[in-house]
Formats: sequence, C-alpha cells, structure tokens
Amino acid sequence: MTDENGPESRAPESESGSESNPGSESGPESSSGVERENNGSRFDRLPASLEDRSVTGRPTREEVVAWWTDRYGVPVEVFEGYTFWEKGSGKLWAFRGEAPSPIAIEGLGITFLRTRRDHWKPTTDAVQRFGHHATRNVCHVSEAEAKRFVAGEDQDIAWEGDWGYLIVAHELAGVVEPIGVGLYLYNELRSQVPKGRRRDLK
Repeated sequence: MTDENGPESRAPESESGSESNPGSESGPESSSGVERENNGSRFDRLPASLEDRSVTGRPTREEVVAWWTDRYGVPVEVFEGYTFWEKGSGKLWAFRGEAPSPIAIEGLGITFLRTRRDHWKPTTDAVQRFGHHATRNVCHVSEAEAKRFVAGEDQDIAWEGDWGYLIVAHELAGVVEPIGVGLYLYNELRSQVPKGRRRDLK
C-alpha cells in the first residue's frame, strides 16, 4: 500500500525549502521591481516554469498541469486555453482566457487547486469540470454510496488504488459523472464535499 496520499499526490519539490508569508499584503520587491512574496489581495498569474518564478513557493503552470496528468491521467491538452492564478497562499484558480496580471478582483474563473502543503488537493469545482477526462484514481460509487457521499458522510469502501485525494464518480443516465473529491485512508472514503454544497438525497 502507498503512503497515506500516494506518491502521485505529493506536491512537486521546490528549489527552496522556505515559503512566503501568506499574510503579507504587499511583499518586498527586488531591485527590478518584481514582488518576491505572495500578495493575498489580488490574483497573480502562475509563472510558466521555474525559470520564470519570482515568488518563493508559488507553483508553476508546468507543475500544476503535470500534477493533474500524473495523479489523474488528465491529458495536457485539456488545459490548453486556461490560465492559472494564485490569490492567497496556495489558493489556485483556473480561468479560460487571458487577463492582466496582477489583477485585483474578487473571482477569476473557478477555484482549482490547494497547494502550499505536502499533498495538493483539487477542488470540487475542478473535479466536476475536468474529472471527465481522468483515467486513474477515480473511485466509482453506487447510487446509495453517492447519496451518502454528497451528504458529507464517511464510509467504508473497497479500493485497490492509491490512497489520498480521489475523484469520486457515479453513473447517471449511462454517463459517468464526477461528483466531488474524496480522501481515501485506511479503507475509508472521507467525503470532502464542502458543507455549503452537501445535500440529503436519501
């Protein structure tokens, strides 16, 4: 059995072990005028690669796309046309299109991924949007199990794959639909459906 989140769910290793101060509203600037810390009051576009990164600990577009491909088998081309943004420490958003960076607005696209931790976590919005393309670490549940899952309940479910954050899916009208994120540990599927989106369908 793999570790509690599986080797593929681990965040990419950073070139530096330090992280920015998540509470910083206006980080210090380098001599070139580029901020070196995360600014939680605005959206900043993710750099394309490590060579383009100025904020310590900020993931790159390359790392984010590779993580979705490695963990869930989502093809790289699925993310073509999307830009990725950080607002707050490790809170990533996906936006289909272009926008100036930085930009101080309330929302930009959909919440996408939580980083700045040992194990990255996809959001419910991201799984429902991109989970159709996943080819691994997808846990298919029955109708009864799906109802318990969307109600926020944890349940014992047999699973032979990696532990960690899984895409939970259920077949509706002959089509497999991703319904949310589940954390699988010790033979238990723990619902990660946000409290405000849980429903009692029993």
